[in-house]
Amino acid sequence: MTGEISLQGFVLPVGGIKEKCLAAVRNKIKRVLLPLMNKPDVDELPSETKNNLQIIFVSNIKEVIEHTLYSKNILKENAIPTPKF
Repeated sequence: MTGEISLQGFVLPVGGIKEKCLAAVRNKIKRVLLPLMNKPDVDELPSETKNNLQIIFVSNIKEVIEHTLYSKNILKENAIPTPKF
């Protein structure tokens, strides 16, 4: 994952998406989490890079936790609240 999280739980956009994705592929990383607001930057990636990565866009901390630490069933049991938009 790359990015910054606001105090309200929102995932903020970052720079260097192309370089970060290329480095992930080079290091045999198969899945990356990127800020939703960086989606236009992914369109600029070489198709070979996009084909070798599972890119998951996230907009809040709950989505980050779902994709990194817990399964969705555990989240439902623990009732982690979703930030208000």
